[in-house]
Amino acid sequence: MKTLVDQLGTSHSFKTSPQRIISLVPSQTELLYDLGLENRIIGITKFCIHPYHLKETTKIVGGTKKVHFEKIRLLKPDIIICNKEENTLEIVTELQKICPVWVTNIVTIEDNLKMIADFGQVFNCKSKAQKWSDKLIFSLNDFKQFLKDKPTGTLRKTVAYFIWKNPYMVVGSNNFINELLKLNQFHNCYETLERYPVIDLKKMRLDGAPDLVLLSSEPYPFTEEDAIEIGQFTHNAKTIFVDGEMFSWYGSRLIKAFEYFKVLHSEI
Repeated sequence: MKTLVDQLGTSHSFKTSPQRIISLVPSQTELLYDLGLENRIIGITKFCIHPYHLKETTKIVGGTKKVHFEKIRLLKPDIIICNKEENTLEIVTELQKICPVWVTNIVTIEDNLKMIADFGQVFNCKSKAQKWSDKLIFSLNDFKQFLKDKPTGTLRKTVAYFIWKNPYMVVGSNNFINELLKLNQFHNCYETLERYPVIDLKKMRLDGAPDLVLLSSEPYPFTEEDAIEIGQFTHNAKTIFVDGEMFSWYGSRLIKAFEYFKVLHSEI
């Protein structure tokens, strides 16, 4: 019997390593695949798009905020993988009636590395988990060196990172996106606000007058018209459409994110 504790402090006991996995978090589905666990994944969300072929070979059990509980029950999972931010407490509570629900809580890169190590323990793939952690740490240090080599004047830009429209919502503090903004040496002008605050565009100049407006590709598909509207309320801030996966997906996706960030800095 192996007893392990998830990132919310919940203890789970397993007689054997779980063989039938349902993942309700897209980035964690990708990580499970990269850890060599594809044959154990029996259920995913409609938003689990990496690797794409999983949608053809694995049962879709809903989204991240709305799931089909009966479909999940019929799949007879050994474990369900959730996340504190992506999935609701109500969903987790209901799923716990079916089988153990492992909940992650990712705010920092250290949290991300802990998740990978935990999966290595839970799914008995510690060697592969360690290899991914080593690769991520190497890539992280390489990116930090990349920033050190850049001229000081090109860094420390004030940014506003938009994730939604109607109402307009931005990234505040205490979330993974903000951690990656800080890693990039951007100053988030909404960092004094919690989570994902709703803002008034007319007050943007007072809120921090960003040098850069970053429009994420997800969860809302911003357009050129949106960029023009937002830009009218800044002091000539530069608007950049960014790949939301690179800023919000944790797990193994960070390997690609660090390289993406290098290209992003060349565009600023």
